[in-house]
Amino acid sequence: MFKRFRRLRINETLRDLVRETTLSKNDFIYPLFVKEGTGVKTEVKSMPGVFQMSLDEILKECAYLQTIGLNSIILFAIPDVKDSVGSECLCNESIIARTIKAIKKEFPTMFVATDLCFCEYTDHGHCGILDPVLQTVDNDKTLEISAQQALVHARAGADLIAPSGMMDGIIETLRTTLDANGFENLPIMAYSTKFASAYYGPFRDVAESTPSFGDRRSYQMDPANRLEAIQESLEDEAQGADILMVKPALSYLDIIRDIRNESKLPLAVYNVSGEYAMLKHAGLAGLIDYERVMMETLMSFKRAGANIIITYHAKEACEILNRK
Repeated sequence: MFKRFRRLRINETLRDLVRETTLSKNDFIYPLFVKEGTGVKTEVKSMPGVFQMSLDEILKECAYLQTIGLNSIILFAIPDVKDSVGSECLCNESIIARTIKAIKKEFPTMFVATDLCFCEYTDHGHCGILDPVLQTVDNDKTLEISAQQALVHARAGADLIAPSGMMDGIIETLRTTLDANGFENLPIMAYSTKFASAYYGPFRDVAESTPSFGDRRSYQMDPANRLEAIQESLEDEAQGADILMVKPALSYLDIIRDIRNESKLPLAVYNVSGEYAMLKHAGLAGLIDYERVMMETLMSFKRAGANIIITYHAKEACEILNRK
């Protein structure tokens, strides 16, 4: 009887030798959320294990992350003051700028990516300047202030900029602006395929960015559209993106594989808040073997073709990898 498949599974060392896909601590970027104040570390009820932290607590967290070999973060900021154009994030002494500077000063080898958007900074919760007639984001006006925000991040010392607002032309705008201001070596990770997903719910709790009216379907992608997803990513590649991204990840493994087949650029996925919350709450309820399901889920992103995984599980995953 033909037993080749069984023969390759019968021994743990042999299983390791023939394993096609592996997870490494170098695969992960860990999201952190900074809030004004001192001594603030507030757990988000919908996302157990995820916290809003003041700058001093962020620095403590970065110190721990480096001890477990997790050296890449993506930074989100939650300001005290919000207005219609998100002016706080256009200031060189904004909370995001101060946090980047502090992290890079204390931990020079920590790789700091920054989320570039306006939803956390606007009083209406949308991702840019509103068109008063259409009551949706004005694409071109938002491009102008996005360029200003990018320079704030760059001057503060960001290692990578990730524009998440889904404005048409954002990559070309940022690349042109960065290059013209001496930041031609600063890479851009495009949120190139970002769907208008229901999986973002818990993120809006932690980032305090729920829209005050309507939704974001006029500028984020329809979850039903596969071919458009490929076009979006290829357009961002043509505009100068250095890394592409699919967001969310778990329900879009087919899109990850499609884009991997179409592009040779590095490909990131964002394992979003709703995906994290489902596993976390199921684990806390004793419904699943949380660690095994988590690692299996992360492996699925690599198997689908991702090079980089942005995930709230990153710290736990690195702790598990360190035990092996």
